[in-house]
Formats: sequence, structure tokens, C-alpha cells
Amino acid sequence: MKAVALYGTLGSLVLSALVAVPAGGTTRSAPAETPAPAPPRIAFGRCAPEEHLPAGVECGRLTVPLDYARPKDKKITLTVSRARATGSPKERQGALVFNPGGPGASSMNFPLYAKVDRWRRTARAYDFVGYAPRGVGRSAPLSCQDPAEYAKIPSESPRRPSEAFKRKKAAEAKAYAQGCARNAGPALRHYTSANNARDLDMLRAGLGEKKLTYMGASYGTYFGAVYATLFPGHVRRMVFDSVVNPDPRQIWYRNNLDQNIGFERRWQDWGRWVAKHHKVYHLGTTPQAVLRAYDTVRERLHKRPLGGKVGSAQLQAAFLKTGYNDAYWPVRAAALATYVKGDPRLLLKQAAPLPGGEKADENGNAVYTAVECNDGLWPRDLRVWDRDNTASARVAPFETWDNAWMNLPCAFWPRYSPRGAVQDPNRYAEDVTDVTLPQAGAPHRPVDVRTAPGALPPVLLLAAERDGATPHSGAVELRRRLPGASLVTERGAGTHGVSFGTNACANQHVERYLLTGRTPARDTFCGPRAEPKPVMPAKKRK
Repeated sequence: MKAVALYGTLGSLVLSALVAVPAGGTTRSAPAETPAPAPPRIAFGRCAPEEHLPAGVECGRLTVPLDYARPKDKKITLTVSRARATGSPKERQGALVFNPGGPGASSMNFPLYAKVDRWRRTARAYDFVGYAPRGVGRSAPLSCQDPAEYAKIPSESPRRPSEAFKRKKAAEAKAYAQGCARNAGPALRHYTSANNARDLDMLRAGLGEKKLTYMGASYGTYFGAVYATLFPGHVRRMVFDSVVNPDPRQIWYRNNLDQNIGFERRWQDWGRWVAKHHKVYHLGTTPQAVLRAYDTVRERLHKRPLGGKVGSAQLQAAFLKTGYNDAYWPVRAAALATYVKGDPRLLLKQAAPLPGGEKADENGNAVYTAVECNDGLWPRDLRVWDRDNTASARVAPFETWDNAWMNLPCAFWPRYSPRGAVQDPNRYAEDVTDVTLPQAGAPHRPVDVRTAPGALPPVLLLAAERDGATPHSGAVELRRRLPGASLVTERGAGTHGVSFGTNACANQHVERYLLTGRTPARDTFCGPRAEPKPVMPAKKRK
């Protein structure tokens, strides 16, 4: 499941890092890499119409190597956007680069945040810089399947999948992986978090920045941490919001299993909130009753999709958003309540995919799949997937199987050699202790995220205590691996994306850090944001 939220002298790039340590293994130094020549300064000008950005936002292009081991060979071009700092010359501190997560998300619209009140002081000091990472949007776009076929609706998401359904999903996953390999060819192996980090350093240089000021959310925290590992001397300030667990043994199979538990906890939170407002929604006075009402609707749509557009899979996708952000709690409760009362219009409006988004949706999924499958070691034996996800579904039934289907192409992903490790197809993660270690960040070998004490300036981490997409334990793990990091925890909250939201305490810490470089104590806590208020649509007069 995607972890999504919101977002030096120009010398050669030094690409060196520690290789991941497999369980029972030892740390080995990565072989020296050929440095990539620094790019020319980005020439900013009018944005292309396809970006749908207003006047006042500039756009440019950044050329980077497809393969950093062969930097003079094939190049790809990334799109970049910028809104200049609004303050006086004395206030300005350079560029703030933002990534909202994914993998597969773009921050090309980040410059628009400069107009939002909560960001105004920060926007006086920084140019707001967004970009589309490799594979995304118009940045060497990646596709694995015909978008119309990918977006075909309605589709099914049974709570207890049959063996026949599992075989069907496995066949679809295999076809999708084959489509990625067929469409991308040899370039497919180069969509990795390590290369995203290297692209980020090329962007720093292309902006004319000696050191990088960066803000990453969700997956943006992971490859931001990879950047800190590869280029600690190029870091000025970094904000990591809603932190992915960077332990190489977690990337990405185990992180997805942990996500299932996190989303189940958030699903129960939503059920409790709806039950508390039974007088508004009339869906049950207990969380169990509320969630049974949802499961009844899910079964009904599984058998008879709503309006020929909303099957059980579309329902699940719509209600998963309650796990990402509390702001969805009232609107989803209202949609479910009105449907149960016999009015399907609100549910149809909220759960039916918007027309015209098929290409972007498939592109985002293709990049997500390529990066996650390339980054880590995945089980090749479908029996392992079935065993682990069956166990997960017993305690976390809401999201487990949908998450499994989304990631299942990784079971059929191409193996790479000679630079990629060759694994026994039935081995994964902790079982791999005797393979030849490839270059750091090469396909199927995560970077071992960590920095030596004093190598990195103080960085700021933020996490919600009950975040489902990126459980809080991931932030604790990253803080351990980046000495000097400070962690701000939003207690009792679960919205994915803490900074510059509705929590004034968290916002103050982020703003102070970006403007002054000062971090709070190593462990700092903010109270939870206010719960949303229940809302039901007004009844229309006949």
C-alpha cells in the first residue's frame, strides 16, 4: 500500500555508502562508483500547459543519468517547478525541496503552498521547489499496463478470498510485472530509492545550492534518509514527516505487513468515532456494530456493484482514506449512513473513480511497483505470501488482502545480474545470508540507512502516534540511525502527515527549524489535533 501524505560548490557527486547488512552478515564497504558530472543550472521559465500551474510558478528541466554507474550513457529528464521566496533578500535562505511520498507521487504543485497561510513565513525565506521523480508524470514516464485496462471498474475485493480468486490475482500480478519489464526494458532496474536520492542531489546542484534543505513526507522520508546516508555532507536541513521504517529487513515486504496492523487500528478508531456519534449517523452504538454495517455494504456491493461503477474494491479504496486522514471520517460516515437508509448518491459520488485520471493512476502505480520491487527482497514462493497474509488477515482483515494484491507483482519481478544479487526464489530478507552483495542501492539490496555521529546536521522527524501508513515505530528506528535527530510525536493522533496541518504545536516546531535550524529535545510531544465534527448532508426539499 502506498505510503502517501501531502510531499556546496558544484562539484562531482560522490556516490558512496554502506551496503545493507543482511541478518547474520557483516557490513561491507560499497565499491567506488563513477561520479556523475554536476548538471548545469536549471533554466526556469513558463510552465507547460500539461502542468496546470498558474502564473507566478516557474518550471524547468533537469537532466540526470539513467544509470549512475554509467553517468555518460543514457540520460533522462525530470520536470521541476519553483515559486520564488517572497521575503526580502536578507530573509531568503535558498531552496526548499519537497517530496510528498508514494513512490509514484509528484510535488510539481508544491509551489502553490506558498500562498497558504500556514506556510507564509516559510515561503518568505525559501524558494518552494517541487518536481516529478524519475518515472512520474513527464519525467521519463513509466507504464506497465494499458491505463484503461488498469482502471477497469467495477472490481472485487472479497473479505475472505477464495483459492480461485487468489489464483486470479496472482495471474494479474504476473502479467503486470511482465508488462513493466516489456515496456521499460533494461531501464526498469534503475527505478530505485537510491537513484531517487542521487537524482535529488543532482537537483540540489542544478538549483545552485551548496547544501540541500529538504522536506519529505511518507515515502519521501525514506529516500530522504537514503540521501542523508549517501550525501551527509550535502545536507543543510531535513524534515521527515510520517516516517517510513528504514531497516533494510523491513524494505518493503515487512513494512507492508506492519501497515496492515496500523490500518486496522485506524479502522477501529473510525468505528469508535462513528459509534460515538450514533445520534447523527445511526450506524451503531459500538465500533463492532458500525464495522458490521460497513461489512454488510461491502458484501452487497461485491455481489451487485453500485451504478455499475462501485464494487467492493472501489468501496475499500474510498474508505481506506479514513485511515490516512481524520478529515475523511465525517464524509465517509455520511456516505455509508445515507446508503444504508436507501440513498446511494453520496456513496456513488465518493467511491466512483473520477473520469480522466486513468493514465496518471496507472503511472503512479507503475512507479510504486518498480521502486518497491527493485528496492527490497520479496518472497518468490506464493505459499509464503499466502501464509503471511492469511495470518495478518486474522488480526487485520480490513486492508491485508488489498495490500497483498497491490504488492504481489514483486513475487514475479525480474532478477538482475551481474550487479544484482541472484536469490533462490524461495528465499527472502532474513534468509539471504550468503549471496554476493551488489552495489549499495542496486536492485534487491536496500541501502543500510545510517550516519556516523556528527556527520549529519540535526534533522527533524515528525510522527503521529497512531499513524497507519507509517507506524510510529519507524520514526523511532530512523531517529536511532541518524544520531542527533529530534522526534516530535503527535500523541493520540493518526492522520498521516503532521506538519503544517491543524496541530499548532507541531507547526511551530517545523517552522522554527526551517527558519532557524533549531531542533527541540530528542523526544518532544504534542497533544492530538481536535477530532472532526460529525456532519450529515442537509436534506433537500422535494
